[in-house]
Amino acid sequence: MSRIVARPLTREAFAPFGDVIEADGTVESFLINRAKCRRFHDLAKVDVTGENARVLINIFRGEPYPMPHRLDMVERHPLGSQAFMPLSPRPFLVTVAPDEGGRPGTPQAFIAAPGQGVNYARGTWHGVLTVIGDEPQDFIVVDRGGDGNNLEEFYFDTPYVIVLP
Repeated sequence: MSRIVARPLTREAFAPFGDVIEADGTVESFLINRAKCRRFHDLAKVDVTGENARVLINIFRGEPYPMPHRLDMVERHPLGSQAFMPLSPRPFLVTVAPDEGGRPGTPQAFIAAPGQGVNYARGTWHGVLTVIGDEPQDFIVVDRGGDGNNLEEFYFDTPYVIVLP
């Protein structure tokens, strides 16, 4: 098994795979609601395509995975982006892989800091929701509904082992 060390999630490092969703470092923000609320504006590109496409807003409750994490499968959604924003101030593991001719290349792993979420770009290979720590964690998930198959899975012949720093 190949070993991957997860690194901190940053906008720059994650850019080839989608968007980091966070208020910190966001350039565009402004006050609304009689100046009692700051709006951090347009944090991710929600992208859906295909027959009867629509945007879904869900809550996913993830159970923790043991570490080190055994990555044997990634998935992608060819008809829509998929965003994950935690509802608690705890980190989670983000795993992505570049596309290499319709198959995933070598995975990369990131640790999303408390307050960070991700939006996987349409067609991006990624690991499943991977909660770390001792407790289940809830996430707002924005993805695509509609006709057509929006899920492709790929199983690695040799799994990867992801370790936390």
